[in-house]
Amino acid sequence: MSSDQKNSGIKSTLEFGPVIVFFAAYIIFDRYEISLNFYGQNYEGFVLATTIFIPLIIFTTFLSWKLTGEVSKIQLFTAILVVVFGGMTILFNDERFFKMKPTLVYFLFGSILLAGLFRGKSYLQSLMGTMLPMDQEGWIIISRRITGFFFFLALLNEFVWRTFSTEVWVYFKTFGLSVALLIFLASQYPVLLKYGDFDNDDKN
Repeated sequence: MSSDQKNSGIKSTLEFGPVIVFFAAYIIFDRYEISLNFYGQNYEGFVLATTIFIPLIIFTTFLSWKLTGEVSKIQLFTAILVVVFGGMTILFNDERFFKMKPTLVYFLFGSILLAGLFRGKSYLQSLMGTMLPMDQEGWIIISRRITGFFFFLALLNEFVWRTFSTEVWVYFKTFGLSVALLIFLASQYPVLLKYGDFDNDDKN
């Protein structure tokens, strides 16, 4: 296994690990109706799980940097939003702040990619070009599609958290969004085959 593959595995584990811990903590706190009364405020399952998630995401981000020597801008940006929106969730004892976080993340990512497309550039290529060699035209196509997909996910998250119960949203956030992203990426395989430059990359 190459060092790049090893680092990628470490990053994936450290990024998804806290999400699984948050999911497990919420399920336990909610099913057993565990709550904490602090200075007259009653903190229930979702908020308690958030208090675990925030320090964990900070720790895993730091650990990722120590083990791999780098932290992606996306990972750092996500960690900052977790701290901000998670902090407001705890401060105001209101789970709505944390539920809005994915909406903001996907909307901002979509907006950044859209701004690049208006300039005739693919910011996605700047971020992933070294890992995924592909012609410029291919990157533009992928960028257009993932931009629309990010805006769709932002709207979908808003619909789910405003319409369904907290438990449904937790399942949706933990598994639904991840599966949707994997399915979308798999659907772009024909573009990679058509515009990928893997042969030239292997020769080098």
